[in-house]
Amino acid sequence: MSKKNESVLAGFKAFLMRGNVVDLAVAVVIGAAFTNIVNSVVKGIISPVVGAVGTQSLEGYSSCLKAPCGVDAKGEPTGVNIMWGSVLNATLTFLITAAVVYFLMVLPMAKYLARMEDRRKAREGVQETMEITELEVLKEIRDNLVAQRTGSGPAGGHGRQVQAQGHGQAPGYGQGHDGSI
Repeated sequence: MSKKNESVLAGFKAFLMRGNVVDLAVAVVIGAAFTNIVNSVVKGIISPVVGAVGTQSLEGYSSCLKAPCGVDAKGEPTGVNIMWGSVLNATLTFLITAAVVYFLMVLPMAKYLARMEDRRKAREGVQETMEITELEVLKEIRDNLVAQRTGSGPAGGHGRQVQAQGHGQAPGYGQGHDGSI
């Protein structure tokens, strides 16, 4: 095999393995299977409902544009016959297909994706709040440490007072300034 043929086959393989080509193939297969379902709904439900008003098949609706319309002895159509029933049937099939796809596939998937996005945003919001709270705590610690070093301390030298108290007991609570009882 020549170098050129190998590169062409490698390029073809790369083309086939791209994600959108595989997705398209899956969509075509699912679409073909879904078409059978929609056609069954039209044939089994919509056509009988339309048949209750008019004829069972929409294909029978037509208008004669140029007389004489009909079929001659050989079975060939005569005149100019507009078959608007078949157009109506195709239009109804399209609308039903679009409605079924939208309500059974697109709308639920959009709601699912919106819920997932809301959850992601909520997680990010909690994480952001935690980061802000953590940042505020770290700033307070920094400010306290700076105040202790400078000797002023927050709220009237609170940091120095804790240091002078020893083991957490204030003077006059069972222990004197020199540590005696």
